[in-house]
Amino acid sequence: MKQTYTNEQVRRCCTAYANGQSVSELAKKLDIPKSTIYTWIKHEQQQLEEQCEKLPLKSYRLLEQKVKRLENTIEILKSVLPPASLPLHEKVKLIEQLQKKYSLRMICDALGFNRGTYYYRVLRDNQTLYEKRKEELKPLVQKIYDDNHQVFGAEKITAILKEQGEPITVPTVRALMHEMGLLSVRLTAKTLYDREHKKPPMNLLNQQFYVEQPNQVWVSDVTQFRLNEKTYYICAIIDLFARSVIAYRIGMRNSTHLTKSTFKDAYETRQPKGPLLFHTDRGANYRSKAFCTYLSSLGVQQSFSRSHNPFDNSVMESFFASFKREELYRTKYRSEYEFRTAIEKYIEFYNKRRPHRKNKYKSPYQKEVEFFSKQKDLNQKEN
Repeated sequence: MKQTYTNEQVRRCCTAYANGQSVSELAKKLDIPKSTIYTWIKHEQQQLEEQCEKLPLKSYRLLEQKVKRLENTIEILKSVLPPASLPLHEKVKLIEQLQKKYSLRMICDALGFNRGTYYYRVLRDNQTLYEKRKEELKPLVQKIYDDNHQVFGAEKITAILKEQGEPITVPTVRALMHEMGLLSVRLTAKTLYDREHKKPPMNLLNQQFYVEQPNQVWVSDVTQFRLNEKTYYICAIIDLFARSVIAYRIGMRNSTHLTKSTFKDAYETRQPKGPLLFHTDRGANYRSKAFCTYLSSLGVQQSFSRSHNPFDNSVMESFFASFKREELYRTKYRSEYEFRTAIEKYIEFYNKRRPHRKNKYKSPYQKEVEFFSKQKDLNQKEN
């Protein structure tokens, strides 16, 4: 049966449209098809045009002058009232208050404010609050994960957080764990190398940071940096001999893919010939089955720091501290490109020009050149 509408309903709908409400808003609010509303609007416009044609010329001129005066009044008010000079965040607050009474289109037209700018600002503010909330939750998730021997998954961590008074959902915790590279250790899942082989990770390096030649021991870690509301993860690998950064990568996630691709870059560049020890912390991105299997296929032996002991990987800790102090925290990057370019330049500076106390104030590059020159001389003498 065809739905019928009263003249009053039609008039109110057309008036609301004239006051700035969109057809989509009206259709949803009044539960009326869009096509019907468009028909009403077209009919209303035709009636107005017919009325204007019947208006005496004098009345038409008076209406025209009245509209012009109103337009001039609005322009004057825009130039002298506070909204024109208000900061952006205060304009957004004012619009939110006025939306209780007027449509967004009418408010933005009256204030001379771009609707796209308003939508972007609201979205950005919501994202900023979300990112801030995530940064507050990450240490809590990490603590529960570590305090319970890294065996709890998202559901158990969510339950503990709720007991602590933190309103949070399982999907949110699961997303945080994925972003942080945290995996639940389950005997049935066999996701970690050391669980699968029934032995705990060994600290083979044991803080013996002195090595006799390049490509004997590499160390690695991942740090993070916030830029323009985004978190970037920087994975770096250092050869202990000269403390040179032999590979680094920047990713949006602290994942196995990030650590594996960084190691692959280092291995292909350096092409180590003898035994190689690779030392890291116990992060899931270094202990995943995919990563451990890859290193095993290359004949690389893994070593892991003890739990909650940063001194076991102090060379990486020291490098990242210098990196942040000398570059990341001193510069305000305007774009991701500028950020990545600056990191590339710093790594080159660190390797080739920055004196290192361990190298008797020679750069890592100078230390390695000196070593390979001596090796070449020895080989020539032997031959």
